[in-house]
Amino acid sequence: MTFFGFGAAADIDIILDGSDTRKQAEIKTEDGRKEKHYLFYDGESVTGKVNITMKKPGVRLEHQGIKIEFIGQIELYYDRGNHHEFTSLVKELARPGELTQNATYPFQFQQVEKSYESYTGVNVRLRYFLRVTIVKRLSDLLKEMDIIVHTLSTYPEMNNSIKMEVGIEDCLHIEFEYNKSKYHLKDVIVGKIYFLLVRIKIRHMELAIIKRESTGSGPNTFNENETIAKYEIMDGAPVRGESIPIRLFLSGYDLTPTMRDINKKFSVRYYLNLVLVDEEERRYFKQQEIVLWRKGEKVRRQIQQPVNSAPNSNSTAVSPDEKSLADEEK
Repeated sequence: MTFFGFGAAADIDIILDGSDTRKQAEIKTEDGRKEKHYLFYDGESVTGKVNITMKKPGVRLEHQGIKIEFIGQIELYYDRGNHHEFTSLVKELARPGELTQNATYPFQFQQVEKSYESYTGVNVRLRYFLRVTIVKRLSDLLKEMDIIVHTLSTYPEMNNSIKMEVGIEDCLHIEFEYNKSKYHLKDVIVGKIYFLLVRIKIRHMELAIIKRESTGSGPNTFNENETIAKYEIMDGAPVRGESIPIRLFLSGYDLTPTMRDINKKFSVRYYLNLVLVDEEERRYFKQQEIVLWRKGEKVRRQIQQPVNSAPNSNSTAVSPDEKSLADEEK
């Protein structure tokens, strides 16, 4: 940071303990690029050292104290002036005084609670970072270092299959079945589509994964839908009694765990969208929510229980030029 044309008198570096062996993970930035940062989990300690290097020998750097903070915050892009901090820890590194030579300060944040997963979306960002501040009379010297947090879950105790019969009266009756309702991020969605009645000319059928990001609350809720993947499962007209298999690998897509009401600021949900298109380009579709969770490679750290609430099997979206498949009573 500069003031009145004078540059900073010192450089600040944050060195994490074990950085040579610690795994890194990627996360999207606001402009869509990918960045790599060190990966941490809930309950892990964050330790290391702060190196302050004087730029010119013999120059004195007077300060009102040096501190390091561990911060977890949520930033809503439409409310950029307000950063909502859900975690804030502070360690004093040095009392007010002056620096005349290079200095190193160790720091420790023991068993830090990191309840939420790092996330960058369309309207919101959840980030964790370390911030070193050299407090000065005119302008502080700052250095920030981002880290990435992944939340791990255990295998859900209840993981029922999804089976529904839907259709349009006297025109189309189909039954779709997915093997599970909760999938880990490297899982495979396996299912079948059964055609019980076909009286309209179907041209093709596709399955899409939709991510829905919700921010705000009440009348100020903003929903952003993003198609993560689109997979054609049938090309041509089906006949009564035909069965179409589904096998969709999730590992090739940029997915996050399902997030529900994170700090009362935002949610991220995923849906399977089954779409049928007839020869007149009319679209018939049905959405089904699924729950995604992150599976640990080695369960050695503190783990978080998955959300047990079942997906809403009756969620259906309708647009003006599309007809929604109505549920049939079994």
